[in-house]
Order: sequence, then C-alpha cells, then structure tokens
Amino acid sequence: MSENSTSRKMLSLVLLIAGAVGLVAALVMDFSGSENSIRGPLLILGAVAVLLGLYFIPTVEHHRSIINFIFLFPLLFTFAVTVIIPLLLGVFYSFTDWNGIKFTQFVGVSNYTSMFKDPAFIWSILLTFLFVIFNIILVNLVGFALALLCTSKLKGVNFFRASYFLPNLIGGIVLGYIWQFAFNNVLVQITAKTMGMQNSILSATNTAFAAIIVVYVWQYAGYIMLIYVTGLTTVPKDVLEASQIDGANAITTLMKIKIPMIASTITICTFLTLTSAFKQFDVNMALTNGTGSVTDFMGSYLTNGTQMLALNIYNTAISKNSYALGQAKAVFFFIVLACVSIIQVRISNKREVEM
Repeated sequence: MSENSTSRKMLSLVLLIAGAVGLVAALVMDFSGSENSIRGPLLILGAVAVLLGLYFIPTVEHHRSIINFIFLFPLLFTFAVTVIIPLLLGVFYSFTDWNGIKFTQFVGVSNYTSMFKDPAFIWSILLTFLFVIFNIILVNLVGFALALLCTSKLKGVNFFRASYFLPNLIGGIVLGYIWQFAFNNVLVQITAKTMGMQNSILSATNTAFAAIIVVYVWQYAGYIMLIYVTGLTTVPKDVLEASQIDGANAITTLMKIKIPMIASTITICTFLTLTSAFKQFDVNMALTNGTGSVTDFMGSYLTNGTQMLALNIYNTAISKNSYALGQAKAVFFFIVLACVSIIQVRISNKREVEM
C-alpha cells in the first residue's frame, strides 16, 4: 500500500512538473511570436498532464474536489484561452510596436497618447456616447410601449410579440444591408415622387447617424419588450383590481403601480441597452461603414462622420494595419465597458437589498 502510494505520488509529481513546463513553454513561444507549429499541441498536452497529475495525487481527502475541478477544467481552459490570455496579451501589445505578427520594441504609452491626439478617435467616442444616450431613451420607451400593448387585452397578442421580436433574430450585417437598400432605393423613390428629393438620407452625416439609430431601435426594441413583458406580468392582479375599484385610471395605474413595481426590470433593461449600444458594430459597418464628412473638428476635416468606437478600433487594426494602436484603443474600450458593468452590478445589488 505504501509503495503504491509512493509510486502514485511520484507519477503525480512528474506529470505536474511536465505539464507546467509544457504550458509555460507553449505560452512563451506564443508570447515571443514563434512560428513553431508545436505550440498548440504542447499547450494541450501540458494541460492534460497537469490534470492527470492532479488526478493521481494520493490524497483521499481532496480527491472529490480534484475530480470536480477536472470536470470543470474544459470550461475554465476555454475561457482562459479565448478571453483571459488574449486580454492580457492585448494589454501587453498595446505598449509595443506590434504589427499583428511580432513586435520589435516597447514604445511605452505612445500608443495611448497618439490615440487621444487623433481627432477621428475622439469624434468616434463622442458619437458613441451620443448614440448610447439616444438609444437608452428610445429603445426603452419603444420597448416599454410595445410591452404595454402585448400585455393588454387585444386579440392576437402572441402574433404581435413574435412580430416585434423577429428583427432581433436577424443578424446585424444582414439587417444593415436590408435597410441600406431601403434607404438608398425604396425611400429615395418615394421622396422623389412626393417631395422632389433625390438624395438618400445616408448621404448626409446627420441623417445617416439618425438612420443608424432608427435601425438599432427597430432591431433591439423587441428584445427589450420581452423583458418588460416579463416584468409587467409579475405585477399582482389583485393590486391592479384594487386600483380599478378605487377609481384609478390607466395612466395613474401605470405611473403609481406598474412602473414602481417593475423598477428592477427597468434597471436591467437600461443597462442591457447601455452595454449593447456601446458595442454597436455590425449595423454601423453594414449601413454606412462609418463614412460621413465633418468639416471642422479639432481643426481637422474628418471622413468618418458616422464611425462609432467599435468600428474605429476595427478600422485602425485591420484597414490601417496599426495593430498596436488598435490594441490600445481596445484596452480603453474594455475599461469603459468594465466600468459600466461594475456600476450595473452595484446598482442591481443595491436594489435587491432595498427590496
């Protein structure tokens, strides 16, 4: 028994050391930009060796925890490889002259200083915040109005729910090209016959930005509507009946009973709209591709009048081949979204405690 325990301990130790060495070697090769094809297999074999080493540890007391960890490991490994490691590498590359393949030197914070000196980037930040403000208001108002309609006693309510939610099932790229055709062809022909206007609304920066807002509201309001419907259906019917007996009209019932009782739902919908609007990319790219003229901003003439932050980061890295600068912008974007998420969690927890 003692020999078996000793051999298991030695096997476990060897596997753990070999696995750790393999993982570190694979990460170092990837970090240094090595083109050696053994990186991927070495990373996988190292992870498997670590798991086997944990399994063969001759400790009955922690064996169940080790087995649980082994079953949980694929999820943790996938999350680390697809989220944590790329995030850390992105932060690192933002301080270098990385060209998408390798880097030659550290440049400190020059990418960040260049980023905030770029008028196009500052414009995209301001445009994104303006887009977020408009959509928080419009998406929630439209979604709440649709939810009130779908929780009324009208016939065909289920049909209306499905119809309003349908645009959310269409991909943003497809949706953008559909509306682009509608704006550039169908709407132009209608306005040409009725008002004599030949230009598409996508040809001017202000109207193109308004068109992006319209498309986003049309796409996302149905999703927010379903959340509001869920909140409205949780309002007790006896409370609504009591308000009717007391003589409260529909507006009073809405303002004094329904809205206060779904305050947590409103908070959730507000932050869902906030984070989604910040990450707007596909509709922006498909509908206008960020084009639009701004005659004078920070002393510069801009050609990205409808380009929001996510599309600006994409164009910086892919179109302009400035991967390090794109990484710096992406890190800034991550910090903004992280702050929004932290605020959301704090407000949600505070409301749960108050309730």
